[in-house]
Amino acid sequence: MLASRTQALPLSRRGLLRAVALTLAAVEVARHAATASEAGLRILCSGPAGSIPDLVARAVALQLPTASGRRALVDNRPGAAGRLSVAALRAAPADGSTLLLAQGAIATVYPYLYDKPGYDAAADLQPVSLASEMVLGLAVGPAVPVDVTTLADFSSWLRRNPQRAHIGSPGVGTLPHLLATMWFRKEALGWQHVAYSGGPPAVIHLLGGQISALVLPEGLLRQHHATGRVRVLASSGQTRSAYLPDVPTFVEGGHPELVVKEWFAFFASGRVPRSTVEAISAVLREVLASPALMATFVQAGMTPASSLPAALLARIAEEQRYWQTVLRANNIHAD
Repeated sequence: MLASRTQALPLSRRGLLRAVALTLAAVEVARHAATASEAGLRILCSGPAGSIPDLVARAVALQLPTASGRRALVDNRPGAAGRLSVAALRAAPADGSTLLLAQGAIATVYPYLYDKPGYDAAADLQPVSLASEMVLGLAVGPAVPVDVTTLADFSSWLRRNPQRAHIGSPGVGTLPHLLATMWFRKEALGWQHVAYSGGPPAVIHLLGGQISALVLPEGLLRQHHATGRVRVLASSGQTRSAYLPDVPTFVEGGHPELVVKEWFAFFASGRVPRSTVEAISAVLREVLASPALMATFVQAGMTPASSLPAALLARIAEEQRYWQTVLRANNIHAD
């Protein structure tokens, strides 16, 4: 019996060690599960700090814990026409823990503007939800005489001063750049495009007189227009904006084709499961409908918006067809 018990002891020890190992493994799995459930959401942002995309991303991040209990961190990845932010999204885990907040052009314009955009919009950018919309404005600064108060005035002034036709935008291929290109082509005017890495540095140069005019979302121009430091000559809506009711539209200025609306949306990696995207979209739609976030957007001159993933996908497809036509007609291309 003693020998038998002596032989059984190592087996019990092995069993005990195995039980301990299994218990530790279970604890580790539970710890990881708890961490995952409490993990924050990383929101990549295609714009720099202070830009409209940055404002949208941070407003959503601020409200997200209330709706989902998840913390949110905004990670700005501006530059290279959105390619840096898309690259970061592609490199992120395919578990829905990372989203991209970007302008719609990243899916509707850039894939056709560049020969090698560096990403496949259909495969790499999975629509989650629309976030906000706003119209664009063409503004002149102190480099332009104060008696230039209309589009017609500005066109006439540029014909007399072609060397002063330095016009800024937040980057090549952005909707502000495309709107400016379309207007100058229609007016048969020569101009020099000055591209910036986002709206804030462009506004600084407009205020300083380094550029004559600038096309941006009206939210970035409204404050300076109100103080008279810049003059918004036209807005890109079908009708006048509620935020700038004194500013006529391009349509009123004789350009019915210049109706352009800038919009921003959330995208997930194309590798994220569809069910995960649908769940995230539902949370975002709740956040985007919150009174606090809507108040923030209105203060910035934006219209809050949200959508189902399928609706956003359909909008992207429609606008891709439109902008491909515009790019070809205006011979707009970038390396």
